[in-house]
Amino acid sequence: MLPALAFRALRTADPRLIWKFAWNFGLKGMLSVEKFKRRIKRGEYFPPFLYLSILNSCNLRCQGCWVDVEEKDAIDLDALNRTITDAKRHGNAFFGILGGEPFLHPQLLDLLAAHPDSYFQVFTNGQLITEKTAKRLREIGNATPLISIEGREVVSDERRGKKDVFARTLRGLDNCLKEKLLTGVATSVCQTNIDELLTESWLQELINRGVHYVWYHTYRPVGPKPNFDLALRPDQLVRVRKFVVEMRAKMPIAIIDAYYDDGGRALCPMSTGISHHIGPKGDIEPCPIIQFATETIYDPRGVYETMRQSTFLKDFRELSAQHTRGCVVLERPDLVKELVVKHGARDTTVRGTAMAELEAMTPRFSQWLPGEEVPEKHWMYRLAKKYWFYDFTAYRDVKHDAAAKARELQTQIGRSSPVARTAVREPEPVNK
Repeated sequence: MLPALAFRALRTADPRLIWKFAWNFGLKGMLSVEKFKRRIKRGEYFPPFLYLSILNSCNLRCQGCWVDVEEKDAIDLDALNRTITDAKRHGNAFFGILGGEPFLHPQLLDLLAAHPDSYFQVFTNGQLITEKTAKRLREIGNATPLISIEGREVVSDERRGKKDVFARTLRGLDNCLKEKLLTGVATSVCQTNIDELLTESWLQELINRGVHYVWYHTYRPVGPKPNFDLALRPDQLVRVRKFVVEMRAKMPIAIIDAYYDDGGRALCPMSTGISHHIGPKGDIEPCPIIQFATETIYDPRGVYETMRQSTFLKDFRELSAQHTRGCVVLERPDLVKELVVKHGARDTTVRGTAMAELEAMTPRFSQWLPGEEVPEKHWMYRLAKKYWFYDFTAYRDVKHDAAAKARELQTQIGRSSPVARTAVREPEPVNK
């Protein structure tokens, strides 16, 4: 698998872009994680990977979206440059760019060009990536477009709220591949696309097109109009994990996940501290789906000191890790509300209904399914996760009684929701 993947990348991507990726993301990314480890030993937290939603606006209207896509909030170029420059001073080299739709930001390409020593992953629906835009991305050379595909023709239109979505997205994808950009495809796996896109044939189709990597993440029913019918059952969550592990060892395409360590134990990037989120008004949030904040990037201390000294982020990391290895928003919305009230955190949405949305949520399963761990099979992923993507001791001092937690969560969900009551067997403790 690995030789075939390397050969395919060398054949289909610009060698200069591969070098940029290997240097700015690969080597410098590993060094940034090492600096993060040293900070943890001093009791200091600043994430090695920052995710920035640079604007709200979007040209699509996806089911279950939590972003105020009708609004015009955006972080200007000066603020973005200050934030990234401050993070770089402390070893960061990788930044995720989100929206809304990032390519609606008029200064996105200027931002990428201003930081040739960094690497950017741009989360996009791909529809605004014209031939000219793809050519400019190749010239800049330090960004990978991650293009979201939520289904084929019928499902894409239904999931994304517009017509002809699949074809328009594929045009943007092909523009990237023609310019030999390192290009990925992301899918939020849900009830309507799991049988269509979580398949070996779909991966092979992407490989045939020239796609270099995929990212499967599971749909999270949050926001003002959560569609609970789209959420996966526990057995389907396990199915996604097994598929990812098996295909990593078989198919010549890189497959990303962000919620499991090398042994298949669940983790939350927010709880481990490896990433936090900056919203389109500059608010510093624990993660994209927790739309509350007490600080902003406009604090004169700079983003590094502001995040390092944030008791709001610290409490979120610690309380979440004490109660679950999964998603605290899905499993324990009551704890999220508790922390928001404790810190007097403000609602960072334009709609102003984030607390009401939180109060309306009922507990449900997330990626932590004790007893259903699926360890990595391929040595490359196993090694990479063992040293650069694991729990970073976040759960080590927490005495999770996994069996008791499983029973407690099943009771909560069984009491509050008819969805996702599939039993999870009682496991041995899952702490590292």
